[in-house]
Amino acid sequence: MDAKTALARKLDLTHRPRRNRRTDWSRRLVRENVVTINDLIWPIFVVDGEKVQVPVASMPGVFRYSVDEAAKAVAHAASLGIPAIALFPYTDPDLRDPTGSEALNDQNLVCRACRAIREVAPDIGIVTDVALDPYTSHGHDGVMEGEQILNDETVHILVEQALNQARAGADVIAPSDMMDGRVGALREGLDAAGFGHVQIMSYAAKYASAFYGPFRDAVGTNKTLIGDKRTYQMDPANTDEALHEVELDLTEGADMVMVKPGMPYLDIIRRVKDTFGRPTFAYQVSGEYAMIMAAANNGWIDGEKAMMESLLAFKRAGCDGVLTYFAVRVAEKLKTEGVA
Repeated sequence: MDAKTALARKLDLTHRPRRNRRTDWSRRLVRENVVTINDLIWPIFVVDGEKVQVPVASMPGVFRYSVDEAAKAVAHAASLGIPAIALFPYTDPDLRDPTGSEALNDQNLVCRACRAIREVAPDIGIVTDVALDPYTSHGHDGVMEGEQILNDETVHILVEQALNQARAGADVIAPSDMMDGRVGALREGLDAAGFGHVQIMSYAAKYASAFYGPFRDAVGTNKTLIGDKRTYQMDPANTDEALHEVELDLTEGADMVMVKPGMPYLDIIRRVKDTFGRPTFAYQVSGEYAMIMAAANNGWIDGEKAMMESLLAFKRAGCDGVLTYFAVRVAEKLKTEGVA
């Protein structure tokens, strides 16, 4: 008996998992999770003006689009098969006030973008953010009294904001404010106004995270935010609380739930999916995107591989879909590779 055979017997290598990894075709056959275009929601930023594309400095490759340019960009996304986009406005500072009244203007950026997008891409889903922070002069998601965020008064305004967006053509209302009871109030308000078909994707477990900085640059709230959001966004130390929040939102009528941020909270995603088995999404937030792009642009990592690996992590954790700034790049890659 030669040394190699003796070693094999000693190690008892009857089971060799590497056999399934030896070739590309075999790896593809046994792959447990896969990212497809159907998993992507593309968040985009809109700004006033015409024929405007403003780069977001802290998010390489991401732009604020004027409504006409946003419509063109979304038409391209639709041609790639991306199922939905999510709109976020950069509101002119002169239009921001303590109560976020611009959120109720039927000619605000989000409403105009909804109508323009519907003209060029009638079959793509339009997700609109319900929260007051892009519209308030203090940068918070609700109205303030002194240093306190008023919950119930805010919820009343959020319902009106949601109705404004639904009338403009929003398909999915996505409350990101983290006020108590807002999902039930939104469902009741939408149903009463004849928008029973409009879905609610709740930011059910949204954490008070350090990963939001580039997003706040993109919507212009970094300079306006007074204090922080820890009295309404969740403590990053808590997991059981996330399940309680998700349960409440589902009970109140949420059709889909979201965990935000994404990769630092994969454990939360897994617990939510295992516990409730309902459509579960994650937001790969601006800080996550910026870190990957910064490392890639410095040659420290392979950006494209990191992009795809990060999205696989969400699928592996149980996500049905991901809001990601990489959406168009991923869709183009999958189309090119013929795996869309």
